[in-house]
Amino acid sequence: MGNSKEGVGFPGKASIRYTIFIYFTVSALVAILLTGVVLYMQMSRQLTAAVRDENQAVLGQINRSVDSYLRTIMKLSDSLYYGVIKNADLDQGSVNSRITLLYDNNKDNIANIALLSKEGELLEAVPAARLKTGLDVTREEWFANTLERTDNLHFTTPHVQYIFDNSENQYRWVITLTRAVEITHGTSTEQGILLIDIRYSSLQQMLENITLGNQGYLYMVSSSGELIYHPKMQLIETGQIEENLSATVDYRDGNYQEEYGGERREVCVKSVGYTGWKLLSVTPEKGLPLSNLKMRLFAVFVVAVFLLALILINTFISSRITTPIQELERSVNAIEAGDLDTEVYMGGSYEIRHLGRSIGDMAKRIKALMEDIVAEHESKRKSEFDTLQSQINPHFLYNTLDIIVWMIENEQKQEAVKVVTALARFFRISLSKGKSIITVRDELEHVRNYLMIQQMRFKNKFAYHIDAGEDVMELASLKLMLQPLVENAIYHGMEFMDGDGEICVRVYREAQDLWFRISDNGLGMTRQQVESLLDEERHVSSRRGSGIGVKNVNERIRLYFGETYGLAIWSEPDEGTRISIRLPVLVYAEIAEGERT
Repeated sequence: MGNSKEGVGFPGKASIRYTIFIYFTVSALVAILLTGVVLYMQMSRQLTAAVRDENQAVLGQINRSVDSYLRTIMKLSDSLYYGVIKNADLDQGSVNSRITLLYDNNKDNIANIALLSKEGELLEAVPAARLKTGLDVTREEWFANTLERTDNLHFTTPHVQYIFDNSENQYRWVITLTRAVEITHGTSTEQGILLIDIRYSSLQQMLENITLGNQGYLYMVSSSGELIYHPKMQLIETGQIEENLSATVDYRDGNYQEEYGGERREVCVKSVGYTGWKLLSVTPEKGLPLSNLKMRLFAVFVVAVFLLALILINTFISSRITTPIQELERSVNAIEAGDLDTEVYMGGSYEIRHLGRSIGDMAKRIKALMEDIVAEHESKRKSEFDTLQSQINPHFLYNTLDIIVWMIENEQKQEAVKVVTALARFFRISLSKGKSIITVRDELEHVRNYLMIQQMRFKNKFAYHIDAGEDVMELASLKLMLQPLVENAIYHGMEFMDGDGEICVRVYREAQDLWFRISDNGLGMTRQQVESLLDEERHVSSRRGSGIGVKNVNERIRLYFGETYGLAIWSEPDEGTRISIRLPVLVYAEIAEGERT
């Protein structure tokens, strides 16, 4: 049942500061993580969109540059065809000079210009002189395609120029443009082919300096998926790396996400004019700003900073909330331990201050109630003791009156007067106007009268002696304190003696202690009997005495003067008994003055 009060997941003695700190931290951490995830996803989408837009813009610009470049080449082919070849009769003169002029104006981009008949005969060539020996161009794919589709311009993929012999004896990478043309021979015309070798290096220079963010690149493919340009073209040609060429055939202009080579990447596609070529930009996901290692480390750093700030803030908040509660708890613990005078903490929020005031008021009321209960209990006990001590055992009174009657009958008038006088003084001091504290003088007078009466009753079986200096007579004593002790000595120690009994009462002062010594040479007691004197349940006073037990005397002393004062009894069988009473040194006149005020 005790575990039902424990918080879920927390130890049973978890402090409120620990609980608040954990709850605040977990809640705020969850909120931060959720917010971070949402922000990360939103930023990722925005940055991805930004990268797409940027790639689209770059790709559009490159596309326009490539398109412009190709249009320049196509304009050259138009100039060659419509300005030179179509209007010339090859039987009447050569067009080489005019072709050479156009070549010279475009030789930075053009490697060769040639005019071929439909039989594959080289009619004109600039600057190449002749076809390579043994080459039959009519068997080439581009040759057949050009003659079949006479209305189109045809572009080959990049290749090493292999058609013409040249004086440089070096390999040149070119892209060949072909178109069908009409060649005039006198009055007849026939189909031919205009061939222009475009320098691949000029197109390569246009594309190779383009960068797309971190790890991004672009490449170009034909409509059939053949590679035209790639920054790692040689590695692809040698098979060291691969590129997703087959899928690009199905791509239209736009943005795509694909997974290739075990990684996700963003692909942007643009078609190059009517050539059917496609420009593609590729940005690997790990190249996106939010995907690279630095950005992730930065995100972790930001989260760590936020977490540290969160811990500090939560520590401060939980401390501000729980410190007043802990202080109040200390006050409550002190009250619980019995210190009702402790100052109850009243700081913190309004609720805690109000609770502190309520607890303080409750402690004061509890203290007042306890004081009332103690006072009532002490008053009740004092009343009980006073009632007890006011009771005179009828046996004692009857026996004393019998003694007086016997003395009168035997004409012992003087002795009878003594007994009557002693009895009167005994009663006067016993009453003492209801006071419980009297002087030592009165207390000794009271016990002296009692001893005188008892000595006459027991026919002088014992002698008594009272020794007290004048310096103690006006000190305060408890009324009827000595009489029960002397009574106990008479009835238990002197009753069976033959006249040699002795009771001695001595009063003296030591520093701040007032001592009463009652000793007798009676029969004495065993240790068990001594213990029974102070045990109310085991000891019963003699019916012939006053009825006030030794234990009651001890309790009355402690009740009036404190727990450090009271009786001490020493006794041995056949060696007598000695009782010591310790009281504080108090001047009776000062006590009486205090009671009057």
